[in-house]
Amino acid sequence: MQIFLGKRLRELRLENKLTQKQVAEKLNINSVTYLHYEKDQREPPLSLLAEIAIFYDVSVDYLLGLKNI
Repeated sequence: MQIFLGKRLRELRLENKLTQKQVAEKLNINSVTYLHYEKDQREPPLSLLAEIAIFYDVSVDYLLGLKNI
């Protein structure tokens, strides 16, 4: 199975002209932790995944690569 989460997180962050640090601050997490999510080195807990989806106004399915919209 191909991993989409990190790629989608990076694309969304860049589309919104945000730094990793800015996103991490909005999500109330460490910026290094967010970096690991973008690099697919760690997976966020489900509750944080939902917060990320709300923050970027996308579905969790989109973040996971299950839907393209």
